[in-house]
Formats: sequence, C-alpha cells, structure tokens
Amino acid sequence: MSEEKPRFTVEEVDSVTPAPRARVEDVPVPVERKRDYLDGFLAEKPQDIDPGQPGGSIYDGVIDALKEIFDPEIPVNIYDLGLIYGVDVSPEASVSVTMTLTTPHCPVAESMPGEVEMRVAAVPGVRDAEVNLVWDPPWDMAKMSDEAKLELGML
Repeated sequence: MSEEKPRFTVEEVDSVTPAPRARVEDVPVPVERKRDYLDGFLAEKPQDIDPGQPGGSIYDGVIDALKEIFDPEIPVNIYDLGLIYGVDVSPEASVSVTMTLTTPHCPVAESMPGEVEMRVAAVPGVRDAEVNLVWDPPWDMAKMSDEAKLELGML
C-alpha cells in the first residue's frame, strides 16, 4: 500500500490579531432607513366592526368566556369540544348562545347551561344572556376543533 500525503496542513499559532470592528462613524454616507410599510398596519384594528360580529369586542369576549368553561369529564373547553353551535349578539347587546351537550344523560345537563349563561352575562358590554340547549343536530366527535383532538390524543 502506498502512503497518501495529507491534503491539508495544520499551523499552530500563539495569538491572532483581532479583526477591526465596524463602526458607525466609518460609514461614509448617512444611511437613510426606509419607512417600514407594515409600520402601524399590524397594530391597527379594523375600523367599522360591529361589536356583536366576529372580531368585535362583545363577540370575541363571549367566545373567550366560553373557552374558560371546561367539560368536567373531558379536559377540553366546551367551545373547542364543539358544544357551542352558535353565538348571536343583537344590536342591543343581548347574547343568545345555542349549545348542546355530549349526551342528554350528561351529569352536568342541569348545571352547564346555567354556568354558560352566568359567564356570558359577565362579559363587559353584554346586556343579558340566554342559553338555548338543543339536541338536534346531535353532538359527535367531528364537531371538535383540531386543538381538542390533539389534546385528547386523537390526532
């Protein structure tokens, strides 16, 4: 076998002079920063949103309140679980929530609608709240959000 010559050589040194650091004074011409075209755009809220429509303060507050109510048997909030079928906000700020339960024999069938009504009525700007409990269409797992399915290990 023949001996190969190394393709690189190693040079050992005691110290190296550091490279010069760039300084702002070293720039010959002042650099003008262009205005960011998104400046203020992302922070600005849409102008003419009705508070009772999606994106409005009352509607979003109701959705946030619903996301704080958890099913006692399943560690997922009732909104992501798909138990909320609709949220309607009238121009007078009356809120009507249409919801169901996982089954008519649910242990919280008597207390859950009352809790939903209390939480929704506590949202700032809501005049009064009404909860309509429906069984048609029946709830099924297809109504769950992806977050809920992930939480339950179904994805």
